[in-house]
Amino acid sequence: MHKQQIQDIQEFVRDFRYREQLHGTTFLITGATGLIGSSLIRCLTALDSDIRILAPVRSMEKARHMFGSPDQVQFVEGDLATMDYASLGQSDYIIHCAAPTASRFFVDYPVQTFRTIVDVTEHLLDYARDTNVRGFVYLSSLEIYGQVQDSDTLLTEDYQGYLDPAKVRSSYPMAKRAAENLCCIYASQYGLRTMIARLTQTTGAGIAQDDNRIIASFARKAALGQDIVLHTTGLSARPYCYITDAVSALLIIALCGEKGTAYNVANPRTYISARGMAEWLRDNVNPHIAVRVEPNDNMGYAPETFHRLDTSRLNALGWEPEYGLGDIFERLINYLTK
Repeated sequence: MHKQQIQDIQEFVRDFRYREQLHGTTFLITGATGLIGSSLIRCLTALDSDIRILAPVRSMEKARHMFGSPDQVQFVEGDLATMDYASLGQSDYIIHCAAPTASRFFVDYPVQTFRTIVDVTEHLLDYARDTNVRGFVYLSSLEIYGQVQDSDTLLTEDYQGYLDPAKVRSSYPMAKRAAENLCCIYASQYGLRTMIARLTQTTGAGIAQDDNRIIASFARKAALGQDIVLHTTGLSARPYCYITDAVSALLIIALCGEKGTAYNVANPRTYISARGMAEWLRDNVNPHIAVRVEPNDNMGYAPETFHRLDTSRLNALGWEPEYGLGDIFERLINYLTK
């Protein structure tokens, strides 16, 4: 594990205030080899609170390469949409992180994108209902808000922007909306304690070295002295969230969240456009690089929009983000280049 990950986890363990409430619990975590799922597992095991983790994965080889064979974690290989979760035994909490994440995949494989998101979520909700789990947290996305044209609009969880169902790229946000609705109707009809975490783009130590989302791509280019090329206007803006801030948010939602409720997860202080981010890196990290705009409509990017998230509902549960934009880039660059 990289030294930046070790530092991040140590700081998480030092600052997390809910350790006793998690003592002796069992978590089922999907997406265990992705950034958020893997970070959840590392942080939970580091708490040293007799926490057991069930981790269904598509590739046992990838999971073993990433984690080795930790005593607290049981990996099970299989298709997440058809796996017999009941055979894994009882879970106290489910945090469902697994989903496609690449824009290009949403465009090239929209059917698989939609069906994977909806089918796996429904299958897990059935398991959660049948085993009466204490809490189910679904990882959704700020993309469910659709297109927001006013950059000053503060998006509370009841806001709904425009999504064009006839656009292939909508396979991802439309499926996320459908999965959120599944969580809410299971809460209503079966009394299942489901919560929704609408994460902004989350990054940090532990991302794949070939991660091509803009915050990782731009950080890598700035560190290596390469020009940053924008393939859109760069006007779309959103906040960001560091990975251990996201982990603490998800655990607080699992423990304290209200049934059938969605929570925005972001650091509002990091709100910035793609172009603004590129220019920030030029001005604060490497003044020798240039920022260029070379539009390319074939990259599968979401339409231009402004996602200024209101996190007051999550803040009311006791969560506050620790890491601002400068902290995020410092740690991300340390991880990517050292």
